[in-house]
Amino acid sequence: MTSQIFEVVVRGRMSAELIAALDGFTIDTGADGLTRVIGDVPDQPRLLGLLGAFDDLHIEVVSVNPVSPGH
Repeated sequence: MTSQIFEVVVRGRMSAELIAALDGFTIDTGADGLTRVIGDVPDQPRLLGLLGAFDDLHIEVVSVNPVSPGH
């Protein structure tokens, strides 16, 4: 896997501390109660680590979506 931008959609809002820990990612909390975490993921272990961190924090992951270049 080469570096790719991903959008990870989670249920609920994130604390300021968690947002700060996700340095390098864009965080967008929508009115729909979902938070989108968007950023460059250099490899599969980094993606799995991010998803594992959400699981450890009991944050429900709704979807994981690759983002096409230019979007």
